[in-house]
Order: sequence, then C-alpha cells, then structure tokens
Amino acid sequence: MRLGVDLGGTKIEVAIFDAQGKEIFRKRAPTPRAGYDVALDEFSSLILESEREAGARCTVGIGMPGTIAPRSGRVVNAYNTPFNGRRLKLDMEKKLDRELRFANDANCFALSEALDGAARGADVVFGAILGTGAGGGIVVGGRVLNGRHGIAGEWGHTPLPWIRREEHPGPMCNCGRNGCIEQFVSGPALAREKSAHGEENGWAIYADRLARAFSVIVNFLDPDIIVVGGGVSKEQRIYASVPALLKNYVYTSDPSTPIVSAAHGDASGVRGAAMLWPA
Repeated sequence: MRLGVDLGGTKIEVAIFDAQGKEIFRKRAPTPRAGYDVALDEFSSLILESEREAGARCTVGIGMPGTIAPRSGRVVNAYNTPFNGRRLKLDMEKKLDRELRFANDANCFALSEALDGAARGADVVFGAILGTGAGGGIVVGGRVLNGRHGIAGEWGHTPLPWIRREEHPGPMCNCGRNGCIEQFVSGPALAREKSAHGEENGWAIYADRLARAFSVIVNFLDPDIIVVGGGVSKEQRIYASVPALLKNYVYTSDPSTPIVSAAHGDASGVRGAAMLWPA
C-alpha cells in the first residue's frame, strides 16, 4: 500500500491507499512547531502510527512546500515549516528505515490531477495552486518534471508579465523580490483588489492578471490543460473569463487551452504524494 503525506505550514495530512488507489485511511495533525529534532520525531511518529492503525507497512511519498535541493539534500523554500534548511529526507529515512520520495506540493497536486483527476489522459499538464501563495507543478507523460534544481513549475516567483505603470514595481514577495506573480494572483491578492475596487472591478483586475500569468505558461510550455486548485479555485468565474482573456497575451491567434478546476480538490496533494510511488 501507498502512504501519502501533505506537509503544510499549519497541518500534516496522511492518507493510505490500496493497490487500486482506494483511500483506506486518513489522519490529520498540526505541523510541529518545536525545534527540528522534536519536530522530526513527531513527524516520523505520525507516519508510523498511521501505518499501525491501517495495519500495513507502506511506501511513503511526501509533498511539501519548497523542495529538496538535489546537491545539498537540504529543504529549501519551505519557510513556514521547522524543516527548512535541514536534511529532512536523509533524517526521515533513518527514522523510518526505508527510502522516501519527496516532491513539491504543487507537483503532487499536478500528478494527482494528471493521473486520474481533471487532466486524466492529457500528456502535458500544468497544475496551479492559488491559495495563500501561488504554486505550480508540471507533469509530462504521467511523470513529474522536477528540473535540474528541483524548481520546475515555480511560476509564482517569476515577474508578472506586461506589468503596467500603476502595478510597478509590485508588492514585496517573501522570496525577497518585488512583482512576483504570486503577489498578484494569490488569494490575498484577490481579496486586496476586491477591497480596494469593489467586487466587479476587483475581479476584472484580478482576472486580467491571472490571464497574463497563465499566458507565460502557455507561451513556453503550451500544456494540454491547466488545472487550478487552492482556495481561489472555488471562484467559478475563473473558468469562464480567464480563457477568453488569453487571446490578449498568448502568442497564437486563437488560444484554446482549457482551464479547469481540480477534480480532487484539497485531497489532490496527499493523493499525488502517494502516487510518487507506482501502484
């Protein structure tokens, strides 16, 4: 059986799936906030307890913010966890006495939706998580595209394209730069525009920015489909208004890239983490 972990800044979700992909167990716990050694013990204990309750030793896949740097083996860009900067994979493998597979949480989301979700059957899939931040993951031929540095799909930390005078230089991002896509298309960004300009005008500003952000993906990756998750994905106007706006920015006269809501919703992250191991 396969065990998936969605490691977030505030909670950890664990789910176990049988050989047919049916969920047989799910458990949530707060993300440890203590020092690294204590947090490591709590994290590994949660996985072992979940296996005991399910009655099976499992393969373990872990989705998390940030990634494991290929050269150093350290967690990078997971600022809201106690594991940032640590060799979490190596230390967890020692604790659990087995190989573990890690991936960025947006990659896990994209994998879940590509294999048996809203993008089932598509060859090239881009998964966008629009929540507190803006994450992205790429799946090609049913496999996650990680890239040389493990940051493939980190679209939220590129500049908003065709930035306008009134938008420049853009808000400061937690990555230390101004004007990142994340600061224009996240949930807080949408709330900010609605508060400043009213519901309809705020939405129009946000939708145009999201179309510009997605046009970057279409222009360089040209995916078969874009799947949207996160809190903002519940805003149904995305799927009607944003595809129509792509024609203003995409390098083709008649863009037809489908933009759809995730089939598995919030469960996609933990499902995709388990799917880092084949059935």
